[in-house]
Amino acid sequence: MYPKNKTFVGALAVTAVLLTSAAQAASGTVAFLMPDQASTRYEEHDFPGFKTEMEKLCPECTVIYQNADADVARQQQQFNSVITQGAKVIVLDPVDSSAAASLVALAQSQGVKVIAYDRPIPDKTADFYVSFDNEGIGKAIAESLVVHLEEQGVSPEAGGLLQINGSPTDAAAGLIKDGIHAGIATGQYKTLAEFDTPDWAPPKAQEWASGQFTRFGDQIIGIVAANDGTGGGAIAALKANGVDPLPPVTGNDATIAALQLIIAGDQYNTISKPSEIVAAAAARVAVQFLNGETPEAKTTLYDTPSELFVPAVVTRQNLKAEIIDKDIQTAETLCTGRYAEGCAELGIQ
Repeated sequence: MYPKNKTFVGALAVTAVLLTSAAQAASGTVAFLMPDQASTRYEEHDFPGFKTEMEKLCPECTVIYQNADADVARQQQQFNSVITQGAKVIVLDPVDSSAAASLVALAQSQGVKVIAYDRPIPDKTADFYVSFDNEGIGKAIAESLVVHLEEQGVSPEAGGLLQINGSPTDAAAGLIKDGIHAGIATGQYKTLAEFDTPDWAPPKAQEWASGQFTRFGDQIIGIVAANDGTGGGAIAALKANGVDPLPPVTGNDATIAALQLIIAGDQYNTISKPSEIVAAAAARVAVQFLNGETPEAKTTLYDTPSELFVPAVVTRQNLKAEIIDKDIQTAETLCTGRYAEGCAELGIQ
């Protein structure tokens, strides 16, 4: 598990470096192309964060936003369209990481810079990559769950874990998956079954988890889900099958729904990764490209100059400190209806 202060220490350091080097651009068109609407983060956090930073650094720039809704062909059409509209920099979160390689090649052949965002593009070197440390995320959520089971005295002989991964076409999901394997390996608990969730779709995760409950029943002592949507699907499956109490379930993204499930005690953990931080970093890199500058990379991934942010694991124990006290969400938003009692227990006002 990462020390909880590393997220913002790292973010502030990166912000200082990038702000120093990113002068305001006179003008230019930048496209922000996101992959799906299964997660609410893109409309609620990523694009607002990107747009705000672009308005600050390049008020004369034109920003185009498109969401492909998990459709590879639609994303290709959107990509072609923004090039036609004169985009000089494209921030791309690919629906299919492999298919995106041809998009990068097309853009670069026309002098258009591509910033891979959130999900890497392994088969073609983009001009830059900005994301959270996805492999680190997988390891953190799994290791957190393993430690919790050990602290609760759950014997490895009592059963095993279900592992619910993200989309098989998403390279970031593959990194999270690798991290989960590493996290589980820190303990003695076995994996009962594993599933790659098409399109990260929660209903597909729910359907699979329901089938595994029929198969394994009370042998399921924990579920490592790669994000909050798939974790929520697993929780819904368990509840539909009358499981009480629920085994601990992980997540990732700190969505409002997941934070409320944690408050209620239905979900064990999530990852706090304020997408606005990464979106703003992508905007600063985009402005540097518009100015003909070379952004400073802190590392490389798939031979691509990269900036990776380290997120924090959130459980009931630190939700107030990580989410409320850092103004990521408000008590008014989270503590509604049946969640009010849990908020009171956690001292969230």
